Amino acid sequence: MIFVDTGAWIALSDKSDQYHKEAVEIYAKLKRQKERFVTSDYIIDETVTRLRYDANHQTAIKFLDLIETSQAASTLQIIRIEETLFQDAVSIFRKYDSVVLSFTDCVSFAICQKYKINEAFAFDQHFTIEGIALCSK
Repeated sequence: MIFVDTGAWIALSDKSDQYHKEAVEIYAKLKRQKERFVTSDYIIDETVTRLRYDANHQTAIKFLDLIETSQAASTLQIIRIEETLFQDAVSIFRKYDSVVLSFTDCVSFAICQKYKINEAFAFDQHFTIEGIALCSK
């Protein structure tokens, strides 16, 4: 399983993103390898919001269509944050006082820990502080 972060979704969806070409190549490679993708409701929220503000409404809608299609094809699992994961994220957030992390990053780390995911499709180097490798071309 590969955890998909906001930056990867944005790069896939927004052709003007600096990582777009690389994201398309990585995504194609992972799909050829028949990898299963995991993301969270927090990541979807963050991605839709950023695409709406930074790109446009239509780009955000196309992203939501991709999510729905991927779920229907059983290639994407969306983890919805429940109390235990939330509390795990709080614990992770508390331990990193010298590293600037978003709470969503900490939720993502908690998901990776719980589901034993050790690789992320992301452009955020913060994943590596939790021992989660980043996918490459």
